[in-house]
Amino acid sequence: MTTQQYIDASVKPLDSLDTLSPYEVAQLQKEAADNRLYHVFRQCSLAVLNTGSNEDNTSDVLEKFKNFDIQIELKHQGVMLNLKNAPVNAFVDGELILGIREHLFAVLRDLLYIGDELDQTSASLSASENLTNTVFHILRHADLIKPNVKPNLVVCWGGHSIQRKEYDYSKLVGYELGLRAYNICTGCGPGAMKGPMKGAAIAHAKQRVTNPRYVGLTEPGIIAAESPNPIVNELVIFPDIEKRLEAFVRLGHGIIVFPGGAGTAEEILYMLGILLHPKNAGIPFPFIFTGPDGSQAYFEQIDAFIKAAIGEEASRKYQIIVNDPQAVAVAMQSHLKEVHSYRKEQGESFHFNWDLHIPSEFQEPFEPTHEAMAALNLHADQEDYILAAQLRRAMSGIVAGNVKEPAVKAINQFGPFSLSGDDALMDKLDNLLAAFVAQKRMKLDYEKYVPCYNVIKH
Repeated sequence: MTTQQYIDASVKPLDSLDTLSPYEVAQLQKEAADNRLYHVFRQCSLAVLNTGSNEDNTSDVLEKFKNFDIQIELKHQGVMLNLKNAPVNAFVDGELILGIREHLFAVLRDLLYIGDELDQTSASLSASENLTNTVFHILRHADLIKPNVKPNLVVCWGGHSIQRKEYDYSKLVGYELGLRAYNICTGCGPGAMKGPMKGAAIAHAKQRVTNPRYVGLTEPGIIAAESPNPIVNELVIFPDIEKRLEAFVRLGHGIIVFPGGAGTAEEILYMLGILLHPKNAGIPFPFIFTGPDGSQAYFEQIDAFIKAAIGEEASRKYQIIVNDPQAVAVAMQSHLKEVHSYRKEQGESFHFNWDLHIPSEFQEPFEPTHEAMAALNLHADQEDYILAAQLRRAMSGIVAGNVKEPAVKAINQFGPFSLSGDDALMDKLDNLLAAFVAQKRMKLDYEKYVPCYNVIKH
C-alpha cells in the first residue's frame, strides 16, 4: 500500500482577501506574459504548504513538488485558490489545516501588496525614508502595527540548523519570556526560530495570556528553504532581506540571538552596524546573545571576530549570557523598561521605531552575484558601521549560495563566490566560516555541505 503524498483542493480565504480585482488576479495567472510574480507566488505557497519539511534547499523542494500548481480565480462568491498536487501533510481529513490556510492567504496578500507599494514613492521623502515608509506600510497592511501597547515584542534570531540541545534551550528562553507575557518575533522557520515560540506558547497558556503574538517575518528567497513553523500566527513576506531585517528592528523592542550560522552572523552584523552609527548613540536597544552550556565556543568565536574585525566598541553593544534562560528573560525585562521610559520621554511610538537611524548601506537591496560578491569592500580602513555593512553583505551572499534558488544555480554553473580583502581580515573571516562548517551550522544536510565561497588571501 502506497502512502498518498499529494492532494488537490480548492480553498477560500477566511476573513480577509475575499475580494480582489480582475487586475490583481491577472497578475498572478500562470498564463500571464510576465509570470515572474506567479513563479514567486507558487514558490511561497508551496513553502507554507510544506510546513514541517526537513529540507532547506529551495531547488530540492521545488524538484520534489515539481507537479505542484496553484491557480487563483474569481467566483461570484469571492476569491478561490485551486491547488493541484499539494503536499498532503498540509491537510487533515481532506481539509486544509487552519494555520496553513492563514499563511497561504498571507502569501497572496503580501505579494500583491508589495508590488503596488514598491511602485509608490513620495517625492517629499529621501530614498532612505521611502524605504522605511515601505516597511511600515507592509506591516500596517498585514495588521502587525499595534499602537498603544507597551514594548513587549522580543525578536529572536538564530540558526535553522542547530543542535537538539540548542533548540531545547531556545524553548526554555521562550518559556521564561512567555511567563513575563512577552510576545515573540522570529524569521518564522525551524530551529532557533521555532523554539522560542514553542516555549512561549506553553508559558502563555499557563499565564492565560489572551491573543499571544508569534510573528514570522520572511522573504521570497528564503521562505522555500525555511517554511513557516506551525506556531506562527502573524506572517509577513517582505520583498527582500534588507526590508525584512529593517522590519525586525523597527517592529521589535529587543533582540535575543541564539547560535546559528552565516544567516545569524548576517543579522548580528546588521544590528551592530546600526547601533554603531553615531546618530543612534543613546537609543536603548537590548541585544543579548545566549545559548546552552556547550555553546561557549560559538559565542567566543563571534565575539572575537567582532572585536578583531570591527572593534572593541562593537562588542559593547551586546551582552552574552550562557546557560541561564531566566537571567536572559530578567535582563530583557530590565532593558525593556528602559526602552519604555525612553520612548515615552521622547514621544516615540511603541509600535514602530521611527527614531532609529538605519544607514542606506543597510537598506539598499544587495543581489549576491559573483561580480557583486567579488566587489565587496572588505578592508579595515573604513568606518566601523560601513565595514559591518560590507561584512553583512558577504554573509548574505553565503546564505543565498547555501539555500536560495538563483544563487545556488549560479554557483552550480560558475563555481563558488570569491571574497577578498585585507589578509588579516580575510583570515578572521575564513576562520569564522570554517568554524560554522565544523560545527555543522551551514545547512540541515551538513554531511553533503560544500562551501559556496572562497576566501582569497594575497
